[in-house]
Amino acid sequence: MKNLKTIAIALFVAASTIATAQTKKIDAAKSTIHWVGKKVTGQHEGTVNLKDGALVFKGNKLKGGTFTVDMTSLTSTDLSGEYLGKLNGHLKSEDFFGTEKYPTSKLTFKKIAGKGKGVYTVTADLTIKDVTAPVTFDITVKGNTSATTLKIDRTKYGIKYGSGSFFDNLGDKTINDEFELTVNLQF
Repeated sequence: MKNLKTIAIALFVAASTIATAQTKKIDAAKSTIHWVGKKVTGQHEGTVNLKDGALVFKGNKLKGGTFTVDMTSLTSTDLSGEYLGKLNGHLKSEDFFGTEKYPTSKLTFKKIAGKGKGVYTVTADLTIKDVTAPVTFDITVKGNTSATTLKIDRTKYGIKYGSGSFFDNLGDKTINDEFELTVNLQF
């Protein structure tokens, strides 16, 4: 009988915990991801679209999140015409993101620490080209919006094209290993 009471209490506590968690689906059409990739002679920038995603809250505190990015939507916004087509084609090729074989990337929150005033430090698993590596970044949640800026080391995902960390004598053809993402979410 004592074990039955313990099980009943445990189930009640678990059900109460689950009931207070709230998943807020991201509005992919209103959310944005802006990227910047730098090289010795300058930089390129553009956008990539969210396919879907959600943030999980317990009360008003961020407790989780998962996102899928549509890598086939990757495009430059600083070029036009022939050069735009060439850069987009190269970024989608196996040299970079291989979007035909890997049409999506995924981000899953693993650890979240509150810093106060709606700011959280998140450690997440980022999967690009079927390679998963941890990333850490701060995210700000305010009302039905959330924003972050994070740097991703592309070489951790096997993307080594033009990397001075792996190839010698690239000179002004060297491309930085890190690219930056500015993410604005609406839910």
